[in-house]
Amino acid sequence: MKILFMGTPDFALSSLAALCDAGENVIGVVTQPDKPKGRGYEMKASPVKVYAKERGLAVYQPTTLRGEDFDSLLREIDPDMIIVVAYGKILPENVINYPRFGCINVHGSLLPKYRGAAPMQRAIIDGEKVTGITTMYMDVGLDTGDMIMKEEVEILPDDNFENIHDKLAACGASLLLKTVNAIRDGKAERERQDDTMATYAAKIEKNDCIIDFTKSAADVHNLIRGLSPIPLSFTHTPDGKMLKVWKSRISEEDSSADEGTVISLEGGITVKCGTGAVTLCGVLPEGKGRMKAEDFIRGRKIGLGDKFI
Repeated sequence: MKILFMGTPDFALSSLAALCDAGENVIGVVTQPDKPKGRGYEMKASPVKVYAKERGLAVYQPTTLRGEDFDSLLREIDPDMIIVVAYGKILPENVINYPRFGCINVHGSLLPKYRGAAPMQRAIIDGEKVTGITTMYMDVGLDTGDMIMKEEVEILPDDNFENIHDKLAACGASLLLKTVNAIRDGKAERERQDDTMATYAAKIEKNDCIIDFTKSAADVHNLIRGLSPIPLSFTHTPDGKMLKVWKSRISEEDSSADEGTVISLEGGITVKCGTGAVTLCGVLPEGKGRMKAEDFIRGRKIGLGDKFI
């Protein structure tokens, strides 16, 4: 089969590399246009583009998939299958319906739960114990297409977004190869999603990153690990400066102090929550680099009885 691959970040790169290593006929790669990054706003290619160029694959970076230009490209390369992994744009119906073996998507959740842009982060934040990968036939809805295969991945108590991202990227690459083989052999089964069981994993916004110490220690810990290493959850020190947190643990200590109050400085910054307490182990102070909480404490930036705001 002639496969056109569409993807952009590292998560997609795992699937593209698996296809190439398996000897699949990847006839081209569509990825997002280069974007300015860093303080110098230097134009930077996506991980998928960098890899595709190294493998000698044709790379296309359309600003839009709508219109005659992309239609002409589709007719020219004439893919039998389009594989979409974290591409970053919604595909129009004419693109979805073009390939005879369909548009196949690798999604980072066990659908129909966590449809949308941030399924990995939301699953951790919600305290889920299991997530996984779903491969599916794409349709015009948001992650609503018929499912083909699923595979579960355990979320361990201290897994963060980075850990789960890497686990799911590897799982997605493996499951994609099984899915492609099943479709080629005519053995792929279609399962309709139960829309009544669907949940939505909205894009992470700044307000989602604010630590609310009135919640339980488990909820606070899940938020911190679900947003680490990026974009990071945050609170504010008594002087009003932002303090981002990249690592925490649930503490066995407790106190009758108000929520958000520092109740211990042993082994980190332990803060009273609505239920229980959480210890902040790794922080990113405003205008500084990442550091262990102990180093932040030694700098006399926080003390017992201080309250995060």
